Amino acid sequence: MSGSDFFSEFRYDGKTFHICDLQKVYRHYPDVRQFPTTLKILLENGIRHTPRSDQDDYISHFINAYLSAVSFVATFHPGRILMQDFTGVPAVVDLAVMREAVSRRGGNPGCINPHVPVDLVIDHSVTVDDFGNPQAFARNVAHEFQRNDERYTFLKWAQQSFANFRVVPPGTGICHQVNLEYLSTVVHTYDREGLTWLVPDTVVGTDSHTTMINGLGVLGWGVGGIEAEAAMLNQPIPMEVPPVVGVDLRGTLRAGVTATDLVLTLTELLRKAGVVGKFVEFFGEGLSHLTLEDRATVSNMCPEFGATVAYFPIDQRTCDYLTITGRVETHCSLVESYARHQGIWCSRRDNVQYSQVLSLDLGTVVTCLAGPNRPQDRVALGDIPASLYTALAKDSSSIPQRNHADFVDTLTDGDVVLAAITSCTNTSNPSTMLAAGLLARNAHAKGLRVKSWVKTSFAPGSGVVSDYMAKAGLQKYLDALGFYLVGYGCTSCIGNSGPLSPAIAHAIDHNNLSVAAILSGNRNFEGRVHPQTKLNYLASPPLVIAYALVGNLRVDITTEPLGVDSRGNPVYLADIWPSSMDIQKALHGAVKKEMFTKRYAQVFEGTPTWKNIPVTHSDLYAWDAQSTYVRCPPYFEEELLQGVRTLVNASVLLMLGDSITTDHISPAGAIAFDSPAATYLQEQGVPVSDFNSYGARRGNHEVMMRGTFANVRLQNELTPHKRGSWTYCFSTDKEMDIFEASKQYRNQKIPTIVVAGKEYGSGSSRDWAAKGPKLLGVRAVIAETFERIHRSNLVGMGILPLTFTGGQSRKTLGLSGHETWTIPWSNDHNTHGEPRPEITATLTRAGGEKETIRLQAEVYTDQEYAYLAQGGILPYVVYR
Repeated sequence: MSGSDFFSEFRYDGKTFHICDLQKVYRHYPDVRQFPTTLKILLENGIRHTPRSDQDDYISHFINAYLSAVSFVATFHPGRILMQDFTGVPAVVDLAVMREAVSRRGGNPGCINPHVPVDLVIDHSVTVDDFGNPQAFARNVAHEFQRNDERYTFLKWAQQSFANFRVVPPGTGICHQVNLEYLSTVVHTYDREGLTWLVPDTVVGTDSHTTMINGLGVLGWGVGGIEAEAAMLNQPIPMEVPPVVGVDLRGTLRAGVTATDLVLTLTELLRKAGVVGKFVEFFGEGLSHLTLEDRATVSNMCPEFGATVAYFPIDQRTCDYLTITGRVETHCSLVESYARHQGIWCSRRDNVQYSQVLSLDLGTVVTCLAGPNRPQDRVALGDIPASLYTALAKDSSSIPQRNHADFVDTLTDGDVVLAAITSCTNTSNPSTMLAAGLLARNAHAKGLRVKSWVKTSFAPGSGVVSDYMAKAGLQKYLDALGFYLVGYGCTSCIGNSGPLSPAIAHAIDHNNLSVAAILSGNRNFEGRVHPQTKLNYLASPPLVIAYALVGNLRVDITTEPLGVDSRGNPVYLADIWPSSMDIQKALHGAVKKEMFTKRYAQVFEGTPTWKNIPVTHSDLYAWDAQSTYVRCPPYFEEELLQGVRTLVNASVLLMLGDSITTDHISPAGAIAFDSPAATYLQEQGVPVSDFNSYGARRGNHEVMMRGTFANVRLQNELTPHKRGSWTYCFSTDKEMDIFEASKQYRNQKIPTIVVAGKEYGSGSSRDWAAKGPKLLGVRAVIAETFERIHRSNLVGMGILPLTFTGGQSRKTLGLSGHETWTIPWSNDHNTHGEPRPEITATLTRAGGEKETIRLQAEVYTDQEYAYLAQGGILPYVVYR
């Protein structure tokens, strides 16, 4: 078939819209009618952005790729882009430096603008310095503005200087919750060439938990900052047509079981099923028993499954949520009308052609946590003590030596020192938040108190949470237990937990204790939540409070008391756990539409402090050479503009094991006082008290490159007796800091590579996990497998991702890391464009023996070949 017309006029409420009409697609290609909803949306997007003469071929290839599991790269043009400030600042820095490059070539710098709408929500910069008192919120906000003045000035300049770019100021909420409650439209309208188009709302975000919006029926996922920048600049996001796993949800959750318990159960189930790189769709009669917020809780943790999306279909709950959160009534009706016409409204899924179907009886879900350092490691509530002792047995360094007074005598392994109600995963869900408030009320009535060594915090993802907690009369009970509001933003979940009290911090370090954090978040990787908590467990908000009351993980709180009441009687968890009836009663009385409309009426205005930040409109940013937050990066210097080419006698900078996350690679959390980044900051006159975090300094490449691979838990196999930022430098025959070693190699013009195991680059979608290695001189990474976003980011920065073939690995090859590698690569590959080509590398062992190794280049499209040839996406866009 050739030249089919897949477009129609769609009339609604007296208005005429132009649509890519999926009903026409179904008539010409009946197989598509039974496709999963996510693929229908992805196909609609591809058709709209494909020349009409090629649309039939595109559809045919797309169908064949899914039904026959053959390779076909779909092109995806997201309708909008979502950013948080940790990942957003460096992306905007890159846009600014691109303007510099265009200006140096005599062009108009003002031509560099996002081509699609971009919303950046400043939500990752608040740190829990102050807690446990009514002034905590105001003090933390004041600290935030003081520390981040340079960054905020830069972002406000960007807001005024770039088209299609909006900034949600600090203190509003977490980007994913703001996206859910306000930014997303489900169905989107835009004008082009005199026509008003009606299309599915689609989004990519520079945070892996962008998938939260899948709970609203919006197709979206997390991408690296590099990939997002390409999308901003009108470059398509290429992706293989994915397998789609259907998850049949049956039954209903039992009384007392929360959405958190459900998502931790699904994370374990789907991680074991192997859904990495796949789409996941939920269907079945169990959907009717999940609120929209429950669905969003599940979709939020999609990255922890390993999937690309975790999609819930558009249905009546979607429209009801749009209504309660203050969207225009006529738009809510339009969403239903359009979705029904396009065949993307929720219906019976009996005939849907899923690649694989899994099922879960919601009635089998039990109360649980996940830990001690991976979100997929679910632990039933009663098994927490056993989990603790297993973790302690693995940590042979945990041998307390107690000989001091106070906390040094009383604090011990397994104590909970940090309890945080945090993260958009759970704070977007009124049922779990109100359950926490009700439990706090019941505990307070029994006379229970949080243990003195526990740092408590309450950081919801939007101000609406505070409104309904106050309306329900429950915030005062959270306050009474020490869970005062500390900020509206991403805190402990991203590592912004702030310091522990000096006495507790000293006790932990002095006795080498394995202490714990309990948080209602989505990530608990090593070194992420707090550098002093070796054990980190994800839990529902009410369980966070319960463990703060008991103060340790050694107690089985399913059978042992949390404490005693005023009469000395034991108080058990069951005595204070809120009933389903109590939660429903609180929900119906507390959550009001007016809360959303009022909170979001002036969402882009900001506080007086934000409004008073002085900025001047200009096409070029006035870089401050003295700034330690925002620096002009060197991506357009000659050394970094070289495309990928044959590597000769490359040395191994690091050799790493399995499950190396972007938290291990990218600088994150606090800046250690004895690190190369600290040395740099002190040389710039920055006192230790003003170091702030790596996340806050992502706009300064000098800090970030020095913090790359600096995670305190990183184990480099070249230095097996040391953890952290250490390697063996073969050019000097010495152990040294990774940054210093990279300088030695770069000065001697010796290319370097990284060798790793399985799941390299899993975790958050951090662009600095690729930018940092690029600036350190890493030219290629050889791993057993890569995480999807990180592989794309490496290509986007001009680093070649390679995988071992034939079941080989660093272990089967007996690699010591002392080998040198010659890896052939020619930019002529760009003329072939074959996906994932095999190449033959030459390995030279320490004794001089040579061996050939077959490697596979994880390069998928012509576009990716072009990026590698040019040295990355940024120079490609400027110089093409």
